[in-house]
Amino acid sequence: MKTPGNSIRYRSDVVLIGDVPLGGDNPVRIQSMTNTDTLDTKASVAQCIRIIEAGADFVRLTAQGIKEAENLASIKSGLRKAGFSTPLIADIHFNPAAAETAAAIVEKVRINPGNYADKRASFQKVELSETEYKEELERIHGRVLPLINICAANSTAIRIGVNHGSLSDRIMTRYGNTPLGMAVSALEFIRIFHSENFKKLVISMKSSDIAVMIESVRTVVRMMQEEGYACPIHLGVTEAGEGEDGRVRSAAGIGALLNEGIGDTIRVSLSEDPEAEIPVAIRLASCCERGEALSGPENTPDFKTPAEKPAIFGSIKGPLVVANLSHYVALNPGAYFDAGFTLEEKSGLLVKSDGAADLIIASYCPEVIPGAASLVVPYKIWLENRNRKNLFPLFSPETYSETPERSDKLNVILTGSHFDKDLVGKIDPATSVLIYTFNPSVEKHAPDKLFSALGRSAGSPVIILNPVFTENDPENLMIKASALLGSYLTDRKAGGISIINRGDIRSREINRLCFSILQCTATRITRTMYLSCPTCGRTKFNLQEAVRKVREKTGHLKGLKIAVMGCIVNGPGEMAGADWGYVGAAEGKVHIYKGTVPVLKNIPEASAADELLRLINEDLQ
Repeated sequence: MKTPGNSIRYRSDVVLIGDVPLGGDNPVRIQSMTNTDTLDTKASVAQCIRIIEAGADFVRLTAQGIKEAENLASIKSGLRKAGFSTPLIADIHFNPAAAETAAAIVEKVRINPGNYADKRASFQKVELSETEYKEELERIHGRVLPLINICAANSTAIRIGVNHGSLSDRIMTRYGNTPLGMAVSALEFIRIFHSENFKKLVISMKSSDIAVMIESVRTVVRMMQEEGYACPIHLGVTEAGEGEDGRVRSAAGIGALLNEGIGDTIRVSLSEDPEAEIPVAIRLASCCERGEALSGPENTPDFKTPAEKPAIFGSIKGPLVVANLSHYVALNPGAYFDAGFTLEEKSGLLVKSDGAADLIIASYCPEVIPGAASLVVPYKIWLENRNRKNLFPLFSPETYSETPERSDKLNVILTGSHFDKDLVGKIDPATSVLIYTFNPSVEKHAPDKLFSALGRSAGSPVIILNPVFTENDPENLMIKASALLGSYLTDRKAGGISIINRGDIRSREINRLCFSILQCTATRITRTMYLSCPTCGRTKFNLQEAVRKVREKTGHLKGLKIAVMGCIVNGPGEMAGADWGYVGAAEGKVHIYKGTVPVLKNIPEASAADELLRLINEDLQ
């Protein structure tokens, strides 16, 4: 299946959520979800107000049962009495009766095709003939019809919310637990609703894996376009986590699609207080303005950066990181620390850590080059010091093509939006990499023009994207850089990144951000990856505290993916890509999973993190 890239230009229909228009040319709408007990009216109203005052356009609440669904009326009444008219959304899993109850109360109901009319996935094959498959769709149609009628009578919108972690066995048997399977799952429900002339639909395709999330959204958009549908799109990355990782992972996934012109409402899912999600989402939406994607080139999906890098990078799995320290007057130990290097206690020597830049760009050649570092200096300076170990030349494309004096190990060529395709085409990919510098504030889609020009050329070098920002706020830089670079990394167009910032942010933070972006896009893993869901009314324990405990116990490990989940609704499925799972099972009780298999059940929360570490250590022996 061909994957659409930045050529997508998707303009959705407008759907009213209460009195708030969603889709079309309207602004990207912001939302979050409460984590209070939906039966606790006072606490839920108070938290809704905090979310709304932070800037949300919609607020979602879980309604796992009929009682919770019925109490949405009290919560809505409390909000309206307090002067808030913000539309409310009910989140439903497994319980059609709760959905039907909520649909007569709130402005929008979210259902999951994987568990609305199907039982929880058992990850077993369910082989069906074509006739049996059609009969299953007819059964689902009949099960959904009461909800359609109630929503039509009450002008209630529906979000068809597909999660990578909760596809039905029927879908997974035929299409796999894949982006295509997710898109088909959504299309089946869209067709059912449209067959009943119900069109107040919003679609979401969510995953904790950014590449899966991006691909599934692109696929469902393409399929909808082919069938004449134009439903608004809700974007989000599930189990994004907290802190820097949560922000980077969300911005990389959501921003990649917003930059392509896809997305009408977003939720940044953080394992933090719900109101903390709103400022992040607002910043993200503001750096991917409506209509910006129209300035991009029409076709860029075919380019892939070469899998093989120059031989000196043979041990590096994933994209490269380049630290630009050309503004440093002296390359002293502090400068190398800023590029991620550490000091070995016994020898006192600078050594390369997992978070150390692969190349350092300098403006001069120091007297001593640490053995672990690789320096890149202007061509003329290199020429004068060409016998120095770990020193490599920095060229313009013109100088590179004109001179025979090159390194036989590594040449770095620096260009920008003024690039000459013919000159770039002469770069030897076996001994060279290309750094492409651009200013996102004036030429956001500049890299696409390069990739479009290079096409499928087998002789293309590794492309290192080098955006230049002017930010004084680390979170702003984090969101903007992640949103810009997300799709280039997950689509394997960028073979490396190097962020330049002209504002007041330390180089050490910028170097760490580069590795965080690679970590969160799963393109280069240098530490343990944590997935953690945002809290909601289904959460069985203090999720933020649980994340802290698990990180504290396992933070020394490298390369593992650990999921910390508040409940079992999406847990087993979302953990399909995780090595280990720590899942709330009941009040104060935790299930520990290895992949999708529970290996310990109902462990007391107080000892669960220790048990998780014990199991991991036993498995590693």
